[in-house]
Amino acid sequence: MHITNLGLPASSLGLVPGSGLSLSISDAFISLNGHWHVKYLKFIKDSGSFDLTVSGLTISVTMGVNSDETGRPTVSSSNCAASVGHVSIEFHGGASWLYNLFSSFIENALRSAIQNQICPLVHDAISDINPHLKTMNVLAQVDKYAEIEYSLVTSPVVSNTFIQFSLKGEFYKIGQHQEPPFSAPPFSLPQTNGSMLYLGLSSFIANSAGFVYHNAGVLGLYVTDDMIPSSSPLRLNTKTFGAFIPEIAKRFPNMMMKLLVKTLEPPRITFEPNNVTLQANGTVTAYAILPNNTLEALFILNLVSLDGQGEQFICSKGRPITEQIISMTLGTSYVGQFQVMPLNNIFTMILKVVVIPKVNEKLQQGYPLPAISHMNLVNTQLKVLKDQLVAPNEVVVDPRRLFPENSYELLQAALFHLSRDVVMETRFPEVATVTESHLPHAVGKKEAHAVAHFLHQGEGLLVILFCLPAEPHDEVTTKTHP
Repeated sequence: MHITNLGLPASSLGLVPGSGLSLSISDAFISLNGHWHVKYLKFIKDSGSFDLTVSGLTISVTMGVNSDETGRPTVSSSNCAASVGHVSIEFHGGASWLYNLFSSFIENALRSAIQNQICPLVHDAISDINPHLKTMNVLAQVDKYAEIEYSLVTSPVVSNTFIQFSLKGEFYKIGQHQEPPFSAPPFSLPQTNGSMLYLGLSSFIANSAGFVYHNAGVLGLYVTDDMIPSSSPLRLNTKTFGAFIPEIAKRFPNMMMKLLVKTLEPPRITFEPNNVTLQANGTVTAYAILPNNTLEALFILNLVSLDGQGEQFICSKGRPITEQIISMTLGTSYVGQFQVMPLNNIFTMILKVVVIPKVNEKLQQGYPLPAISHMNLVNTQLKVLKDQLVAPNEVVVDPRRLFPENSYELLQAALFHLSRDVVMETRFPEVATVTESHLPHAVGKKEAHAVAHFLHQGEGLLVILFCLPAEPHDEVTTKTHP
């Protein structure tokens, strides 16, 4: 059999509060032709062709959205209803004149059979989505020390205008999931719209990262003289420090020095509107570099509290982190007792020109965001709010990987009609820009198949057009129109 025409003149996708999604199709039609063969006993044989048209097809189904034991979403179908308005069949060739006399009986039988099969097929199609959802990443390696888990902690919450997913969002040591000594506070996203996806992050995710990296012993930095700007009069050597601590100049004359800055406990991060605050307690260990390149410990200072504030702690754009050392105390000295306060300017400069830039450099590398297989987040922007970060995103999908290969045969013949008279044909031979005036005849750079999805938000209609090039290795382009 060959499909010659397929139409979905009226279709809608909506949200069912407390349940999931509702999908409805009305006045759909399909036309196809094929060949028939008759063989009765050994001497009666006949064959020919037929034309079949099914019209007035209506389907409605509710698709429930939940989570499984692994924290991944699952879907199920319920409340399916289907009806077929009319079936028409006409036989050609052979003894078709005889069979056409009984076409009304055949049409009624086909109509009943098709109507009874629609909901089981819809149920199977929805169930086939679950293997794709199983590919959703819920654990991603950040680096050689940490991985981040963002599995679902509860089933999704569905309202009239959005679906909300509550994800774990926690850093762990790779292969060892130890819970931190603090819990994640509850929070909710602000009521807003304008983007396809909003991702909210609480301070817990940042603090769990600090817990993991501190326990891994990697929240430390060696500072050497070549890391200090050459224009600075303060150098990292025993001559500079000897001016404040004479014993250093006496015992280690004209030697270079090295500092080890590290945390004593996991740092704590808090979010305020347009601002991020870092609080950390740590130590600074000063070493003299001996002529044989070995290190001799000189003293250890305790940084009782370190506050760093700024937008750049999270974003690549914005003002840098600023710093304020609340107090420094002498922890251990191997060069006798000395006053710490005169060293404050030196360590403030080192913190400003060396440590803070290194922190910003690390943070600007970013961390992996949750994504479903073959779906990418683009145009991400971070906004710092009270106790949380909010990231509006757009979503780009590669539909060639989401749909089975045999579905393209159906798409090749399909004509999709979406609400508000938006019509997209399956073959586009020319080039045009997708604007409001061009939407009914949207085209791509190459002859392509089209899959259209739409999301209704309030009074607006968001249409995402995925163009699938005829060649499997051609670039996939995505256009959106609000």
